[in-house]
Amino acid sequence: MLIATNLSKKFVYKESKGLFKKKLIVKNAVNDVSLKIESGKIVGLIGVNGAGKTTTIKMLASLIKPTTGEILIDNLDIIKEHKKAKRIINLISGGERNIYWRLTAQENLEYFGALYGIPKDVLNQKIETILEMVGLTESKDIPVERYSKGMKQRLQIARGLINDPKYIFLDEPTLGLDINIAKELRSYIRKLADDENKGILLTTHYISEVEELCDYIYIISNGYIVAEGTPDELKEELSTKTQVVLTVEVLTEQAEVELKDILECKAEVTIEGENIHTIKVISKENFTAEIIRCLSSHNVSILNMKLMEPDLEEIVLNVLRRSE
Repeated sequence: MLIATNLSKKFVYKESKGLFKKKLIVKNAVNDVSLKIESGKIVGLIGVNGAGKTTTIKMLASLIKPTTGEILIDNLDIIKEHKKAKRIINLISGGERNIYWRLTAQENLEYFGALYGIPKDVLNQKIETILEMVGLTESKDIPVERYSKGMKQRLQIARGLINDPKYIFLDEPTLGLDINIAKELRSYIRKLADDENKGILLTTHYISEVEELCDYIYIISNGYIVAEGTPDELKEELSTKTQVVLTVEVLTEQAEVELKDILECKAEVTIEGENIHTIKVISKENFTAEIIRCLSSHNVSILNMKLMEPDLEEIVLNVLRRSE
């Protein structure tokens, strides 16, 4: 398990104030962040630009040193023993960075494998297996500059797997990809967790991607973790509204009046239609039982009823607005 405890990162730099004057600026990019990543699980780290996601992921990947805090990977202190840690972690970025375009996929992986000191005979077998996994075997001898965006991103994943890491940090891996390629890439990510037992930290701006992939979510704002939980837990704990939509036949005036009386000051009620009526009830609590009881007492036939699930995107936006 990867356990990060009370991570903070402070950047100090000078800002020019006139020709000869410079002002010392101190920026707290990350403040007291704690999180966990288990093997075989996908953890989401979400927030707006500048929230501290990339700084956090770079600290976890041992690319920058925290100002304060501790990071343990299977009881290995990666701050004190970062060279050992780098053998079991890797960072995969979105876009088209961190690969060499004039080299082929085979040559890219040979280069990065050599940086990890992998023996050549072992490396060749490893490259063959990884290229097969990401579907680039037939294209391995083609220069990367001739690859499509999706192929380049698959090569990014292959590069990230070259040292067989136990933990992978994915920084916006589907950035700029079209729908089909992004879907294909998400299936690779899920496979890495489920079949390869990799612990994965994912940063992304796509909430649908978070819902599809993540087992646990951390929401970060201004460098602080402001909420955390599984997608279902966040919906249950942070959702402010429940929406029930019913389609009924012959809603009498008396039934309508009584329904509004029951829900007065408790919910927002909208009734539309003539012979067939649509009733929408929006509230903080679920009043489905009271609604059905009222309609049944007036012999109103319920043709259809739907309880609308809380929207994770709206919940995240509300959390971020409050934290701002």
